[in-house]
Order: sequence, then C-alpha cells, then structure tokens
Amino acid sequence: MKTYKKLLSYVPRQKYLSVIAICFSVLSACLTVGSYYFIYGFLNKLLVQGDTLQAKKYAIITTGMLIIGALLYLGSGYFSHVLGFRLETNLRKRGIDGLADASFRFFDLYPSGLTRKIIDDNAQQTHMIIAHLIPDSSLAMLMPILAIALGFVVSLRVGIMLLVLTLLGIVILFSMMGEQKFMEIYQKSLEKLSAETVEYVRGMQVIKIFGANVHSFKALHKAITDYAKYAYEYSQSCKKPYVWFQWFFFGIMAILIPLILIFIDINIDPNFLVVELIMTFFLSGVLFVSFMRIMYVSMYKFQGNNAADKLEELFSNMQKDKLEFGTEEKFKDFNIEFENVSFGYNEEMIIKDLSFKLDEGKSYALVGSSGSGKSTIAKLIYGFYKVDNGAIKIGDKPLENYTQKALIETIAFVFQDAKLFNKSIYENVKLAKKDATKEEVLYALHLAGCDSILDKFRTRENTIIGSKGVYLSGGEKQRIAIARAILKDAKIVIMDEASAAVDPENEHELQLAFSNLMKGKTVIMIAHRMTSIRNVDEILVLEDGKIIERGTDRELMNKNGKYRDFQNLYGVANEWRVGYEEVL
Repeated sequence: MKTYKKLLSYVPRQKYLSVIAICFSVLSACLTVGSYYFIYGFLNKLLVQGDTLQAKKYAIITTGMLIIGALLYLGSGYFSHVLGFRLETNLRKRGIDGLADASFRFFDLYPSGLTRKIIDDNAQQTHMIIAHLIPDSSLAMLMPILAIALGFVVSLRVGIMLLVLTLLGIVILFSMMGEQKFMEIYQKSLEKLSAETVEYVRGMQVIKIFGANVHSFKALHKAITDYAKYAYEYSQSCKKPYVWFQWFFFGIMAILIPLILIFIDINIDPNFLVVELIMTFFLSGVLFVSFMRIMYVSMYKFQGNNAADKLEELFSNMQKDKLEFGTEEKFKDFNIEFENVSFGYNEEMIIKDLSFKLDEGKSYALVGSSGSGKSTIAKLIYGFYKVDNGAIKIGDKPLENYTQKALIETIAFVFQDAKLFNKSIYENVKLAKKDATKEEVLYALHLAGCDSILDKFRTRENTIIGSKGVYLSGGEKQRIAIARAILKDAKIVIMDEASAAVDPENEHELQLAFSNLMKGKTVIMIAHRMTSIRNVDEILVLEDGKIIERGTDRELMNKNGKYRDFQNLYGVANEWRVGYEEVL
C-alpha cells in the first residue's frame, strides 16, 4: 500500500480509477469462484442425482457467471491501464517540469542522456504494478479465501485438502520469491550493465578513430560478467522451489488418488467421490493461478517501489543547491565582489575561500589551465549555482537579495557553443527583449556584424534557422548570439570561450561584434586565445581555484610568472606548422 500511495500521488485526479478497477476485480473474483459453486451443483445433479434438467440449468448459470466475470476482469484491466498510462505520462511531465526549473549543478552531475534514461526507464517500470497488478492482486488475495470457503461447502474433506494446499503453497511461494536483498543486488547489476553499455556505445567513435582495443573497456566487461553471475544465481535460488511448486499443483491428482485408495470409506457414494475429486482439481487450479499472481506481485512491487524511489531522488536532486531569489529590483552599482566564496561539485572543491572585487565598467579576463575555476567563477556570478560558503555580491548586496528577473536583465552570458532555435534569425535575436521594435533588432544585428549573413539570404532576417531552413557556421551563429546579447543591453557581460570555435573567415567580424557588445559594460572574459585578452583592463590568473596573479598584460608580462608562461606557450603553439619532413 505504501508503494501504491507513493505512485498514486502523481495521479491525484485519476485515483478513482484504481477504486473502480479494484471493485470490478473483486466482483470478477466473486463471480468466478461463484461459478464453481454452480459447477459443483451441475456435477452433483448430473452424477449423483441424475437430474439432467437441473444440471442444464446450472450449466447455463455457470456459463453466464464466467462470461460476466471475464468481462468485469477486462473492465478492471481497462481502468487500471488508463491509470497506468496516465501515471507514466505524469512522471515524464514531472521530469520535464523539473528539468525546466532545475538547478544548474544538477545538469553538471546528471548528463542529459542519463537523466532521460532514469525518467523513461523508471516511469515505464511503474506501468506493470499499476496497469496489471491492481486487478491481479485483488484477485490473488480474494480468490484463495473464496475457494477454501467453497471447498468446505462441498465437503469437509475438500475444504481441509484446499487449506493444506494453501499452507504448503505459501511456504513454497516464499522460498521461490528469493531474498529482497538479492533482488536489489541483481537490479543494481542490471543498471550498471545498462549504464556501461551506453558509455561503450558512446566510445565507439574513439575505437574507430584511434583503433583502441575493445578489451580495454574493462568496466563493460565487468558489468556483463556481474550481471550474468547475479542473474544466474538469482534464477538458481528460485529454481528448486518453483519446480516443487509446479510439481505439487500439477500432480495433485497423482497425490490424491493413492491416498483415496488407502483411506477410502467403503460406504461413500462413488459418484460423490468423483464430484469431490473434480472440485478439488478445479479449486486447486484456482489456488495455483492465485499463487502465481502473488509471486509476480512481489517482484513487480519491488520494481515499482525501486522506480518510484529513483524518480523521487532525481526530482529532489533537481531542486538541490538552487539559488533562492529575493525582492530587490534595483542595483546600487554593478561592482562584483567575491567574499570568502567556496564552491565544489560533489565532494571536490573547485574554489575555496576566494575573495576579489571587479569594478563596474571595466573589462576583465580570467586565465588559467583547465580545471582552475575560470568557468565556475563566471557561472557563479550569473547565479547558475548556489555557493557552499561565502557570498557573491553585485552593488554591495548578495545575489540572493535580487529577483530572478533583475539578475537575468542585468547579466548577459555568451557561451562557447551558441544555441539558436528553429526560428527565424529575427525571432532568435528578439528573444532577448520581447518588446523590442524591429529597428532595435536590426540595429543589434548590424552592430554584431550580421549584415553579411543577412545578405546571403533572400528573406534576410526572416530566414529560418535549422530543420527545413538554413544552416550557419559556428562564427555566424556566434554573431547572431552576440546580436541577442547587444539587444539585451545588460550591464554585465560574461563571455565563456566565446571565440574558441570560430572559423578564420568570421574572426574579424566577430572581434568587431565583441567590441560593440562590450562598450560601457562590465565584462568578464574567459579565453584560451591569449591574443584576444591583451587589451582588457585587468587579467586574473587562476590556479586551483585561487588568484595567483592580477594586473594588466604589460604588468604581468614584466613578471616572470604564470601569465608570461601562458603567453610564451601560446606563441610557440601558434607558430607551429607541419613541415615537409614531418609529413614524410
């Protein structure tokens, strides 16, 4: 019931369908077992009393009850399936809504493929416990009770026999289910196999390019062997009890006949004995089917509960470490300050106890090797993450004091890989300022150096980008993204490797677009192209999440420090060319 309560909380408006499904299932169970009572009457009238007319009447009633019972069972399945599909849909919608409102740290910890797999696979696993087990579990619990009660109606011997069968069946059933701990290990090994297979498929391009040995994928090999081991051990643990269970119920007549021959009462009517044997055979079949359903209830209950737990954990993690917003709308100024800030992904701290200040209206560059904390600092300023300790301030107030709208309007972020939508160029730019006039949008495109892009197309700014439209180069997409940032006219501009993947023919136009974007703004730039940062007001050199050098290009080049090393290395790398001898 805890599992159903947890799952049905996601379909509050359709909960009533589960009640209808259970009611239909209970009525189906009553009519199905009730039909066996009339089968008993039919056999009794036909074999014991020889009354064929009454036997025919009982046969008609039996047929009618079985048909109605079957229809009710189908109805129960229909309502439970509607509920099951609605639950799957709602779980997926909940996942989509959660992603739209998730913290940015969540996306760093959960790649998109993994997130989709968790939502899709676990939403699908809830289907069986709702769609099939609601009607089946109702039948499984009720029918054995009704069957035993009917057995005692037939005769004391039949009732006792069915009661003994039930008790023995329960004992075998529990041994057949296996340990839940074992089931958890098996399930985890299956998940590990699935995850490692995805990684293996993603790595195929590496194999093709570099000719890597497939056997080097030890993780996949281990996942396969572990899964095979646990799957085999789990099936073996259930094998003997399952064989005993089937042998016991399928061989019930072979067990009963020798006992009857030994303990038969010579005074009993042979025809009535035949009726008892037939009823025992029929009702033991009811018990067998019920026990099989109970066995699957246990298995699918575990899967449903496991799926619900994983989805709830995922939904909870979406909201973890999310920046909370305040009510402030106005900024005193646009100075940026880090005050003893510490932050890390999981247990690994990227920056620790970091303090510095950036003055408004100036341009800054963050320089450092990969993993030094450059992109993390930029994302923290934008409010992508909630800091672990300390405070990030704009205008002498922490980010948490401002409304989300105020921060969005104040800070523009230009990423390395510009994202454009399957809309017109005009619509892509206007996203930054929905009340902008057409003249403002076109002027932003002009300042971003997009005139040459528009001249290529007959429909100019109304040209659709993407599917069934035109495809742009990396530099062209970046210029349109910059036009969007220019139209936004944010006071703080952050550029994270914005020129990293630009093709040479677009570089000049892009630099002009950058200069137009940066005018009168507080600019934080992250770049690996060392030539592009020489004219900024100040350069901050980072290492292991700490600022180790700070100053202008000239000041830092005069020092024999890390920045000078970076510039020298960049110069050497930039002058390297493939020689004729090297090609040979």
